[in-house]
Amino acid sequence: MTIDERLERLTERHEALTGHVELLTAHLQTTRGIVDQLTTDVQRTRGIVDDMAQGIARLLHVAEIHEKRIERLEQGETAA
Repeated sequence: MTIDERLERLTERHEALTGHVELLTAHLQTTRGIVDQLTTDVQRTRGIVDDMAQGIARLLHVAEIHEKRIERLEQGETAA
């Protein structure tokens, strides 16, 4: 194989590698956009879950208050 043939092969490989790097860069940018969107979605979902957890805690508190009230009423009925 002559030097010219070797240079031609190296040039072809370099061009192929350059093309692959360009494709990988494009895929990376697309993936970065997807990850950014997923991050936004996760943050929004976390906020919704936090709100739901607070609501559930408030409902639990109300239920406990009602349960104690019912117990007091029942104790009053049995004492009478």
